[in-house]
Amino acid sequence: MNLPNSLTILRIFLIPVFIGFLIYERYEYSLAVLLLAGLTDGLDGIIARVANQRTRLGAYLDPLADKLLLTSGFVTLSVLHLVPSWIAIVVVSRDMMLMTGTLLARLTESQLDISPTLLGKGTTLFQLSYLILVVVLTSRQMDLRLIQPLLYLMVCLTVMSGFHYLYRGFTHLSTGEA
Repeated sequence: MNLPNSLTILRIFLIPVFIGFLIYERYEYSLAVLLLAGLTDGLDGIIARVANQRTRLGAYLDPLADKLLLTSGFVTLSVLHLVPSWIAIVVVSRDMMLMTGTLLARLTESQLDISPTLLGKGTTLFQLSYLILVVVLTSRQMDLRLIQPLLYLMVCLTVMSGFHYLYRGFTHLSTGEA
């Protein structure tokens, strides 16, 4: 197993640690783990490109690790009443649609382009930024309404990217192109 894939697996192993610190209200530690996970995400991509260590496993594992981290973060923050439940529903619904579409494409042996789009990458960035800021503000006992504009922007991007990926998938299925 190469270094980029090892870093991605490390990111997956950090998820329960991040969630545990959130549940036990150790927000500074949860923030450190979240930042470490973000660092491994950046490093695995850079190393894979620079050292020419891109693998098929990494192409699936990296976005899966992102989705697991973000989904578990939003669900946990929702359960802890730090973010509204509808936010978790929007994020989880989008990711479940994407994963279901990818699975269906694999099962039907469709040659679907699963590469992330700029909109999808932007959505991930804004979701991660929002998660980080929620943890930072909570650790400092600050009002989360300070980041409400970011919340609405993040939700808009999440919905737009979800529809964009659906459009790409349906276009591919109806025309045979991706």
